[in-house]
Amino acid sequence: MARNVSPAPEKPPRRRTGGWFTAIAVAIPTLIFVGLGLQSGVSAKTDGPVPTPPLLVSDNSRYFLDAAGEPFFWMADTAWSLPINLTRDEVVTYLDIRNAQGFNVIQTVAIFNQAGGPGPNRYDDWPYDKTLSQLAVTDGADPNDPGQYDYWNHLDFIVDQANIRGIRVAVVPVWAHGQVGDLVTHDNAAEYGRFIGARYRDRKVIWVLGGDAAANGHEDVWRALARGIALGLTGKENYQGSAMTYHPIGGTSATHWFRGDPWLTFDMIQGGHCLRYNERRDLLRAAYETAPTRPFLDGEPIYSGHPYCWDQEPEGYSTPIDVRRDAYWAVFAGAAGHTYGDHAVWQFSGSTGRSSELGAVGEWRSAMEDEAAWQMRNLVSLVHSYPWWKGSPDNGRIVKSVRSGGARLQAMSAADRSYALIYSPDGEEFEADIATVVDPRAQLSWFDPRSGARTPLGALEAGKVSYTPPSNEDWVLVADANP
Repeated sequence: MARNVSPAPEKPPRRRTGGWFTAIAVAIPTLIFVGLGLQSGVSAKTDGPVPTPPLLVSDNSRYFLDAAGEPFFWMADTAWSLPINLTRDEVVTYLDIRNAQGFNVIQTVAIFNQAGGPGPNRYDDWPYDKTLSQLAVTDGADPNDPGQYDYWNHLDFIVDQANIRGIRVAVVPVWAHGQVGDLVTHDNAAEYGRFIGARYRDRKVIWVLGGDAAANGHEDVWRALARGIALGLTGKENYQGSAMTYHPIGGTSATHWFRGDPWLTFDMIQGGHCLRYNERRDLLRAAYETAPTRPFLDGEPIYSGHPYCWDQEPEGYSTPIDVRRDAYWAVFAGAAGHTYGDHAVWQFSGSTGRSSELGAVGEWRSAMEDEAAWQMRNLVSLVHSYPWWKGSPDNGRIVKSVRSGGARLQAMSAADRSYALIYSPDGEEFEADIATVVDPRAQLSWFDPRSGARTPLGALEAGKVSYTPPSNEDWVLVADANP
């Protein structure tokens, strides 16, 4: 994501602090340690059953299920610096807007070294004192008492308020870029993982390790952190109680380093912020075809209002069509959902006196209303109109000439022949043979990704047919066997 990282201060303002024993005691009083550190072979004990993870994986390993076993379509917003930059009231404002826009996952970072982090937050609290082995944890959690309400209480508040609204929180325990090997190491990763896993055991938290970094040379740090989280959740190295992935550097995927790891529940790719259309296409295809099969999604596509490839001049800034293209390409290529981001929102520009980073313009409150954010709701509405979990990418049979670059077509169809969808990014005429994959009695329509409106087109015709979208913008051609 970001490229400029401020080094963590050597000595943050010392506040109310506690070591690992105090931290764990605050999180789960019944949790008993004989010793800390996984290498000793000592495991935490818990009397409770293995918690149900906030997301399960389908039998075919292509999509998510909720706790009731119903298909879950991931639509996330990027809020990396949320614990640092917003007050309690502002957190509520943020969550209410994103909830109205149809987002059901929020991606944030517990210990973030950008956008004003790692501390202090808006309540003048730090997540740790000097090292990761000294977390700043207090007795009590009264927000009206500054002596009680600490950094971790504020993260608790964020998670709880999100969960109340039916939103899951994808927490990055510690941002990798600029911190792995320094703040988080092989020696302390397991202990920290155990703390944070225990603290959020009974909340709807998804675990995203890494953070905009290649794992080269640090694979064991992340494996230790994953083991620690599992210990905090279940009392043993049992990954059935968690949903975990790794947020990689741009142009790569989590499976590049952790393909065979038992803790990797789903794959996350990062499409990144450049208009590398063919690289994006190849990244999606590889994620779909990777063995073993896992659900996958783009956890950091191009952000709304982001300088193309980090350079404001001469390329300019991304627009809603860039954001929509990334979303529809990914979902129609077999992703289990998608993550949206806004360049002013992830860093909450304007929330404090600090300057915005990396060319961001505007402030977070107005950026929350960006048209691209509201348009993600249209994608959610479209996929929920059909048994989307039965769909798979199907360019080969439906569309043979899929074009390339920003004009690339992407088709998907259902295994039961109930529907087919073709995303056309540029309004140009294209040929498709839809009757090969959909019931011949299907009805056609155009879906507008900008407004969510539909325009009836008539009955499906057999054979290869030319289709011209209603305008020179992006459209989805829909074939519905059960209109």
